[in-house]
Amino acid sequence: MPQVGINALQFFLILMAVPAQYFVSEMWGSTTEHQRAQAMRGLLVSFKDLKQNYFSLRSWRDWVRKTISSITSSVEDNNNAFSRGESPAYEVLQRRSPEGYFAGSTVPRSPRPVRVKYRVGQTIKHKRYGYRGVIIGWDTIAKAPPNWLLANHPADKLHWKTLPNYSVLVDERDRPDGQRTYVVEENIQVTYNMKIRHPDIEEYFDKFDGAQYLMRPWLSRIYPED
Repeated sequence: MPQVGINALQFFLILMAVPAQYFVSEMWGSTTEHQRAQAMRGLLVSFKDLKQNYFSLRSWRDWVRKTISSITSSVEDNNNAFSRGESPAYEVLQRRSPEGYFAGSTVPRSPRPVRVKYRVGQTIKHKRYGYRGVIIGWDTIAKAPPNWLLANHPADKLHWKTLPNYSVLVDERDRPDGQRTYVVEENIQVTYNMKIRHPDIEEYFDKFDGAQYLMRPWLSRIYPED
């Protein structure tokens, strides 16, 4: 039995000791003999099932086989990704938005359009809502589902969909839970010397140089001129 399994079994037995004692004391103090006999039979059946499902040699063989298979599969997936010069984030990006919505397209943005004012890696502040963030992508015009555009672009701001729009990681100090937003250019104000806190930031950037974030290789291939 693996050492982890031995430790887990010991912990489980200790954990079950107190509720088992409580169960026995309560059962013997407030039930009839017939009820106690039925309860004990049910308890023995439960322990028998537990032994067969978790503590038998067969169950441990299955556990070892599944664990080795999982580790091997994980290593192969990572090796395949990095052999292509990609990071897992690149594949996540492809799966997340196959239509390329919210700056999710992996088509290289080259040549870089003059009309796109801001760059990937710049830190920003939303002019209206005040939250901070860092740009992780952009589209020359809004690329989002029609229902999203209707819900987020007011009737007097229909021109927003013709402007550059930016995908932004939002600082978790301003909005929790690792939020991302899609912001029209005219709502962006660039900030300087400001680090952003977000659980996914290391997927996109190697480091912060004091002025802006430096893209990881996979992202710089999509935005080579940023």
